[in-house]
Amino acid sequence: MLSGWFIVLLSATYIGVLFAVARFGDARADAGRSIISANVYALSLAVYCTSWTFFGSVGRATSGGLSFLTIYLGPTLMLLCVGVIVKMIRIAKAQRITSIADFIASRYGKSQLLAGLVTVIAVIGIVPYIALQLKAVAASLDVLFDQPGHAIHLWGIDSTLLVAAVLALFTILFGTRHLDATERHEGMVAAVAFESVVKLVAFIAVGVFVTYGMFDGFSDLFRRAAAHPELAGLLELDASRAGTWAAMILLSALAIVFLPRQFQVMVVENVDESHLKRAVWLFPLYLLLINIFVLPVALGGLMHFSGQGANPDTFVLTLPLSQGAESLALFVFIGGLSAATGMVIVETIALSTMICNDLVMPALLRSTWLKMEKRGDLSGLLIGIRRVAIVLILLLGYVYFKAAGEAYALVGIGLISFAAVAQFAPALFGGMYWKQATRAGALAGLLAGFSVWLYTLLLPSFARSGWIGNGFVEHGLFGIEWLRAQALFGLTGLDEISHCLWWSMLANIGAYVVVSLSTVPDALEAGQAERFVDVFRHAQRAPDARLWRGNASLKELVDLLERFLGPARARQQLAAYARSRGQRDWHGLPPDAEFVHFAEGELAGAIGSASARAMVSSVTREEDLGLEEVLDILDEATQVRAYSRELEAKQQALEVATGELREANERLRELDRMKDDFISTVTHELRTPLTSIRALSEMLHEDPKLELEERRRFLGIIVSETERLTRLINQILDMAKLESGRAEWTTADVDVSEVVRESMNALEQLFHEKGVHLDSDLADRLPPVQADRDRLTQVVVNLLSNAVKFVPGGGKGRVRVGVSADEKAVRVTVADNGPGLTAEECGVIFEKFRQGGNTMTDKPQGTGLGLPISRQIVEYFGGKLWVESAPGAGATFIFTVPLPGPEA
Repeated sequence: MLSGWFIVLLSATYIGVLFAVARFGDARADAGRSIISANVYALSLAVYCTSWTFFGSVGRATSGGLSFLTIYLGPTLMLLCVGVIVKMIRIAKAQRITSIADFIASRYGKSQLLAGLVTVIAVIGIVPYIALQLKAVAASLDVLFDQPGHAIHLWGIDSTLLVAAVLALFTILFGTRHLDATERHEGMVAAVAFESVVKLVAFIAVGVFVTYGMFDGFSDLFRRAAAHPELAGLLELDASRAGTWAAMILLSALAIVFLPRQFQVMVVENVDESHLKRAVWLFPLYLLLINIFVLPVALGGLMHFSGQGANPDTFVLTLPLSQGAESLALFVFIGGLSAATGMVIVETIALSTMICNDLVMPALLRSTWLKMEKRGDLSGLLIGIRRVAIVLILLLGYVYFKAAGEAYALVGIGLISFAAVAQFAPALFGGMYWKQATRAGALAGLLAGFSVWLYTLLLPSFARSGWIGNGFVEHGLFGIEWLRAQALFGLTGLDEISHCLWWSMLANIGAYVVVSLSTVPDALEAGQAERFVDVFRHAQRAPDARLWRGNASLKELVDLLERFLGPARARQQLAAYARSRGQRDWHGLPPDAEFVHFAEGELAGAIGSASARAMVSSVTREEDLGLEEVLDILDEATQVRAYSRELEAKQQALEVATGELREANERLRELDRMKDDFISTVTHELRTPLTSIRALSEMLHEDPKLELEERRRFLGIIVSETERLTRLINQILDMAKLESGRAEWTTADVDVSEVVRESMNALEQLFHEKGVHLDSDLADRLPPVQADRDRLTQVVVNLLSNAVKFVPGGGKGRVRVGVSADEKAVRVTVADNGPGLTAEECGVIFEKFRQGGNTMTDKPQGTGLGLPISRQIVEYFGGKLWVESAPGAGATFIFTVPLPGPEA
């Protein structure tokens, strides 16, 4: 049987182990041997998996089925955008960024007002998330202590308040031992990675217990669940909820970057950009493993506790306890404690840094107290401020839990925080990629988005708990219906989270863009915009000291460093800086612009960039630079790069021109080769009939007594060869005219069917002599085309003559001519049953002097110019001529002539 003292002792022992891991990590870091490997970094990102994951996902699955997965799909997709995260890390390192508030404020001219606004939004937005952790741990304690013979409360103290106090103490011990917030908390990161392993193993253990201990595996569990009509729906995807899924995926994708704790571990605590390569696949794998048993545990709990009113958020504890597995229940409790403590430690450290640097310090700097304070070392004061901030943050979480937390499930509370930090997205992403974004635009966007979130989500959570009236939710502000908090401007049908997300993002982005386009950045904003947007270029060199001009005192700057960093750390940093500038002693350093930048960077690590700039300005006399002057300075390097790019462009243009000349030379070579081939072919074609004519003429001349019948035969051949020679010369001349554009055309309305009939009649005797059947399928009343009638007749005659040469004679050959039309063109087909053409022959048949068949053994009669001439004629009228054929299947020549359009 579980003992209250034993649970407390076990929890304290586990926290002690975490503290030991953290001390070990810090000791390794102090010795120059970092404990942060790629695996540790990836596991530290799993601080994303809080009590929400450990307890709330099961509760979510009991009502929404597979919808709980959306909270883990978003981060997986965001991590695929490695370039964005690398750029964020590079900016943070270059600017000595301490928090997400510092990041946004630095981008927009190191604005204290903007840093303060981001901090306020972050604190108010994260308080519900802190309350979630307190509620989860307190609920798990109540489950454990609610066993027979044990008290529900811990010695009469509210268990939630006690949990808050312990977590505050633990966080103070963990995270406020160092002042410089950019000095990485390697021990803390190591402890968070260790916690991630513990909570993963614990959740898998309870999942295996339920799935294979209480049921006979996944198939058995899902089969039993499917038999319950009220549970079957949890196993299906609901297409009607696609909009909600999209909103949840976007919300969680933004949360993995903009939750202060995630920004802390992902950006501030990163020691090596290459670690992201491991995190890209290891962190999604972690999310997959920790979610495998969520649905089985949810279904198992619903079936086991059916009708008993058990809290689904505590199924991971109540299921083992119901089976007497108390040791497993204790292990699961430790896993849940890990999930909560990891989140609270990192979140409150990040928030306390923001509160100290961006709220308290600016107020102190404007007050007379700090100026009158005589203590030289204020580092202890800064650490004290952060510790008080940690206590206040956890106290606010406790107050929210009491005020509104009881009305929401764990997941519902977490989503309120997700929607709050999503408001940082336009200002941060826009600042990284859009130089025209201004401080005024960022302020306007944040105020607009935060106001919508406050009105549509946070205040309704208090109204649901009864702490304030719900009239603005039910009837709208001042009774105006279209101002109903969760149906703004009449938009209904969305859940409250999706409704808030879309409206707040619309207001945020709209205000951000419109105001940025309407305002002009000052000199400092312009300089920071250049450094953020072009960080990969600027990060390769030291900060441009010319952006600061004025007078400074070395003593005053050193006093400032000693006051806020402490004398020991200040002198350590000064000595390192002196060595980097080739000086043996920092006393000999000139108080120039580079030293001012160094001092401001060191202070930024302690009190934030905005406060650091204010403090440096208080002890220096800076001359204002105009916007144009700043841009000129920044553009000098840009001009050099532009000149380099111009040279590269000219070189590329030269290479392109060289390539084009090379291609032109190749074309000229090809044309020269084609000319040689053409002349050779024409010479051959002319020589053949001339040789026949000469030989026969010589025979007639040498033998005047040749028999009459033989003489007639020879003369007939001479006449035939002469006609062949005439046709060849005419076709060559015709081709030359067509290719040179000197051919004469007489364009008029032409009836294609009539042209085909006349061509068939002209060749009827040729078909009859060879014994070839000529059929036709000619459409009547076709619309006329615009063409040269004689040229079109030449095309048809060429195709028919070509067909009759290749089909068998003696009544076996067939040629069929068809004419048809659609709304665009008239189509003519000439099909034969000859030997057909191969695919290769179909590709070359329209080249000059190229003919089908084996030209070495059965070369057909003709010049090989008919088809090229025919194609040129058809294409002149805007048509096409092609062939469709296969060996042994005959050939079909097809051409089209377009019908005249309305413009004709």
